[in-house]
Amino acid sequence: MAKPKDKDAKGTFQNNPFARLEGLRDTLPSTKPQVRKEDFPDEPPPQGPERAVLRVEAGRGGEEVTVVEGLGLPEAGLREWLQALQRGLACTGSVEGERLMLRGDHRFKLPDLLLRRGVKRVVHG
Repeated sequence: MAKPKDKDAKGTFQNNPFARLEGLRDTLPSTKPQVRKEDFPDEPPPQGPERAVLRVEAGRGGEEVTVVEGLGLPEAGLREWLQALQRGLACTGSVEGERLMLRGDHRFKLPDLLLRRGVKRVVHG
């Protein structure tokens, strides 16, 4: 009787079901904030939104979401800001109309990131 091909001499399996996933690990979103200089410069740009309004609401399923309103940016600009804020806060989010919805309560970390992106004033509403 022949031995199965995926067993070694000791009778243990050599097949690793997670071996193919190892190469995909670097493509996963980070669980640690990535505050990059190109997203959040030390010196904010001179032109930027006049103000942003932050609010924490109960989202779908009772989760908290942080809402950013009043940026006055076109949809492409909102998507760019969303991606930068998601990296800076290590969270997920979406654009709904003219609002950015960020999963979780970020009211203490978010104002600094918005000011570094050029917002003149951040209001908690």
